[in-house]
Amino acid sequence: MKKLLRLVIPEATPVSYRERFRAAFGAWIGILLTGLLGYLAIGNGFSLPALVAPMGASAVLLFAVPSSPLAQPWSILGGNTLAALIGVTTAILVPQPFLAASLAVSIAIGAMISLRCLHPPSGAVALTSVLGGSAIHDLGYGFVLWPVLGNSVALLTLAIIYNNLTGRPYPHSIRPQPASHGTRDPAPIDRIGFSSTDLDDVLKEYDEVLDIDRDDLETILRRTELRSYRRRATHLDCASIMSRDVVAVAPDDSLKNAHAVMRDHHVKALPVTNDAAQVVGIVTQTDFLDKAHWTNGRPHIDFFKRLQLIATGKPAPNDTVKDIMTSPVKTVSPSTAIEDAIIMFAEQGLHYLPVVDSNGKLAGIISQSDVLVGMLADKAASTS
Repeated sequence: MKKLLRLVIPEATPVSYRERFRAAFGAWIGILLTGLLGYLAIGNGFSLPALVAPMGASAVLLFAVPSSPLAQPWSILGGNTLAALIGVTTAILVPQPFLAASLAVSIAIGAMISLRCLHPPSGAVALTSVLGGSAIHDLGYGFVLWPVLGNSVALLTLAIIYNNLTGRPYPHSIRPQPASHGTRDPAPIDRIGFSSTDLDDVLKEYDEVLDIDRDDLETILRRTELRSYRRRATHLDCASIMSRDVVAVAPDDSLKNAHAVMRDHHVKALPVTNDAAQVVGIVTQTDFLDKAHWTNGRPHIDFFKRLQLIATGKPAPNDTVKDIMTSPVKTVSPSTAIEDAIIMFAEQGLHYLPVVDSNGKLAGIISQSDVLVGMLADKAASTS
């Protein structure tokens, strides 16, 4: 019975009740406002439809799976417009409705795949263009502009606003990459397991349209690999490997003094703490090189950097640590497993992680080398 159910009901990724409500409520808002906007746009005196049925299918993609390649702006605008053009043209040239309908859908699919704007609801747009009745046929190519393009633009605009307000970045963007060193070496996370070329070769062999962005797929697979390593790793925590006697600076310390502290203690990163010893940022050698201007061996903020800081709403720079520090800063707790720290180092291209207690106060700092030494020592202990 279970095998039969698995054949009938597909496996789905776990989705929280909050996400289910977010998607359903978004679709309700999207369709309701798109319909109202359409009604206001055409008024009572026109026979044009205010809303067409394929928008319901578009709403499923835009609000329930906004990260899908099938739900991106070019997909809905390009797919729906292209399908409407093909459908209207086919309806004019082919008098037999079922032949025209099948041709419209098939040609639309081929065209959307070729132009990288595949959008499943567009198949319904092509079908509606042919089988929509006299009201649709009388519109001719006007059907492409309204209601198809008009509805698509309205629904897309609402999806952009709603998804971003509810924590789902849309349009979907490629995941941020760790800072590059300007060499041919790949990022740390890309040096383990499979290569990007391996994935591309497998996708070519698979030769099917996947409802997931290629870069998202690679990210999921690499994170799965890292968590597999974490499951097999030993279980040291950050408290066992962190440096405890940590030198820190304050946000209002001068760049000159902060650099002197870094040089005198032979460290490459300094946590930045407030008066309550809570970590509010971190300043590194890279920050001094990239964000400060050097004159006669002294770091300061140049004119263009000052304008940039002021434009972002930050206080007027005065050559202090807060002008170049990274804030907010990624941190870990003393009880964080070093396997989790490894994932943060690898995925986000970090080199140092401040360790904070439950009140956000500085307790220590760990580096990539601390993690490496800790793992090697624990591995040696477990095999002895």
